[in-house]
Amino acid sequence: MSVRPEEVMSVLRDRLNAYRDELELTSTGIVLQVGDGIARVYGLSEAMSQELIDFGDGVFGIALNLEEDSVGCVLLGSDEQISEGDRAHTTGRIAQTKVGAALFGRVVNPLGEPLDDRGPVETGETRPLEVIAPGVIKRQPVGEPLRTGIKAIDSAIPIGRGQRELIIGDRQTGKTQIALDTIVNQRGGDVKCIYVAIGQKLSTVRRTVAMLEQAGAMEYTCVVSATASDPAALQYIAPYAGCAIGEWVRDQGGHALVVYDDLSKHAQAYRQMSLLLRRPPGREAYPGDIFNLHSRLLERAAKMSDEEGAGSLTALPIVETQEGDFSAYIPTNVVSITDGQIYLEPRLFHEGQRPAISIGMSVSRVGSDAQSKMMKQVGSRLKLDLANYREYEAFAQFGADLDDETRRMLAQGQRMVEVLKQPPLEPMDEVDMVIILFAGTRGHLLDVPAADVQEVEPLLISYVRDRAPELVQRLETTRAISDEDEKQLGQLMEAFKREWRLQRPDE
Repeated sequence: MSVRPEEVMSVLRDRLNAYRDELELTSTGIVLQVGDGIARVYGLSEAMSQELIDFGDGVFGIALNLEEDSVGCVLLGSDEQISEGDRAHTTGRIAQTKVGAALFGRVVNPLGEPLDDRGPVETGETRPLEVIAPGVIKRQPVGEPLRTGIKAIDSAIPIGRGQRELIIGDRQTGKTQIALDTIVNQRGGDVKCIYVAIGQKLSTVRRTVAMLEQAGAMEYTCVVSATASDPAALQYIAPYAGCAIGEWVRDQGGHALVVYDDLSKHAQAYRQMSLLLRRPPGREAYPGDIFNLHSRLLERAAKMSDEEGAGSLTALPIVETQEGDFSAYIPTNVVSITDGQIYLEPRLFHEGQRPAISIGMSVSRVGSDAQSKMMKQVGSRLKLDLANYREYEAFAQFGADLDDETRRMLAQGQRMVEVLKQPPLEPMDEVDMVIILFAGTRGHLLDVPAADVQEVEPLLISYVRDRAPELVQRLETTRAISDEDEKQLGQLMEAFKREWRLQRPDE
């Protein structure tokens, strides 16, 4: 077989044209000290803040302390494979996580690696954990409601898309349940949900995932989990990872809801890291930048302008209080960052009011801008009526003689408290809410015993839907109650009460 010189020349020419003289520079350092999830490395003078540092054997860390002669790194894995004298080198990459549609329906760690048994996460997109929040010019005012399906919230403490609404209260008062109910209520809608579990027990996370699966909510939800047994560094980056996934949805022009459960444990993980990095402690031993830690996270929630795609990222941070101490360090910090709070009161919880929302202590700084017109019409007096009821309730305990107006106000308040009770994972349609709140606020339930209000509620809603489908359809279309609608609703409720009394054997 003969060799043709022109073929050899052609191959050599192609190879030479494809040759690229590329020089890759890495900064290499020596591990001086390692332990408790922290490594101090000498020689990484080119390292950037928040850069991933490669320690070999698949162990990475994040550079947090950039000192004159060393770099303090928090490790994202076990420190057992690292020892003093080992080499570490920079990667040139800022800490990032996987993003994309493939994450929804999955349980992942803060780096986007799967924690369920459903194989790898098929996405090639990544995003930095931390980015600068959108500026004022890129945003628009919050005005579109994000419905929770919870009567007490949608009527008195409304949440809008792009808002940051804090859920705060003692442990075991139902904070997580409110967040899960809100996620379940997005079923069939256009909102993608991210639930970030920070420092929780693995069994608790599994129970939460099972609850979401049972409710049919996992298909549009991503669970980011950094449990109590994970390194503090993973707990620290977990909410930023959840926020990055939500921002990906927002920047596609979609709508995302991210729940941070909870930021108290996040602050504790950051305090642990900071003390081990020898940062000076401040109040309650937290580092001086603890406020900045949460503000740079929560400021990323936004409703974008039309020019930026009109997407939204709504944040529901959760903070735990100790013995109802609303004025503790972390709670007051987060309250001052957010656009309102939903306060869960232990006393109400133990009295059987579920959800145990204190209407007087709760507030939404977006207010009625995030409500439909019909919800404003039925919910406008609710907050004031309940506040008056709580005041008169305390007064009536002294056994003083009460005038008729005070007795009426107490009776009205008792029935509104019963109306606002709601079982978990049973979010309500907005029109159903309007029907029962109309009955309560307009006094149509005054002649129904308070103990029977919860029994009457589904019967009344079904009665209105069956007898006046055209009214229900009109409310669903216009989202407003006209004078004619108000008159018709009043007649329907009086007719229902007559039939309901006839059916009761004891009356």
